[in-house]
Amino acid sequence: QVQLVESGGGLVQPGGSLRLSCAASGFIFSSAAISWYRQAPGKQRELVAAITSGGSTNYADSVNARFTISRDNAKNTVYLQMNSLKSEDTAVYYCNTRFVGISYWGQGTQVAVSS
Repeated sequence: QVQLVESGGGLVQPGGSLRLSCAASGFIFSSAAISWYRQAPGKQRELVAAITSGGSTNYADSVNARFTISRDNAKNTVYLQMNSLKSEDTAVYYCNTRFVGISYWGQGTQVAVSS
């Protein structure tokens, strides 16, 4: 079955960095587009970054130039490098993929940016 497992969240001070990982299984990873979403308390889930099977990327305006999404097909893993973190980046971060028309989500990893 399709599984997505996020890790790497935690508490960081403003201006700091974190790298999130999304380990995938149950589908042909190298052929799949993978996205990172986030959901802050009281807000809707929003797209943060996405990467296609060919490595093309796109970002939300709010994270462009601070976050970098990448993939390692040998490890079936997608990464989200987050730099210059701000308090407004505080959220639960989820990875997502679509397989045979079905959208799959991981359990999420909490990121808290606070001094």
